[in-house]
Amino acid sequence: MTAAGRGSGVTAAGPRAWVAFDGRTELAWLRLLKPGFRHCLVVVEDGGRWIMVDPVSPFTLVALLDLPDGSLPGWLAGLGLTVVETTVCRTGTRPAPWAPFTCVEAVKRVLGLRAAHVLTPWQLYRYLTQAI
Repeated sequence: MTAAGRGSGVTAAGPRAWVAFDGRTELAWLRLLKPGFRHCLVVVEDGGRWIMVDPVSPFTLVALLDLPDGSLPGWLAGLGLTVVETTVCRTGTRPAPWAPFTCVEAVKRVLGLRAAHVLTPWQLYRYLTQAI
């Protein structure tokens, strides 16, 4: 999605975010998923800074990325990731539906998505790109 208000990190819809998809995995069972879409992570812009939430199998990595303004999408793509820009929704008042804790579920929670039918990284990619 194209966002307005570059630099502030906030659009009319909420903070800007980038979801990155990766096809590399060390877990054999993840190789059943679509190549290129076996893992996902999210980066949220907060006033010119980037907060990364990367829910990997043994733990969830949360990091503040120190990158020049506007360089995040290129940096992620340079790592070989497929990147989709979106926004965070903070308007929901009901609890998110129950779902197993996966990288997709963690990213959906950060974004405020209530798409119960989205279970795999490929489905999340399709959901986000069809909303553009």
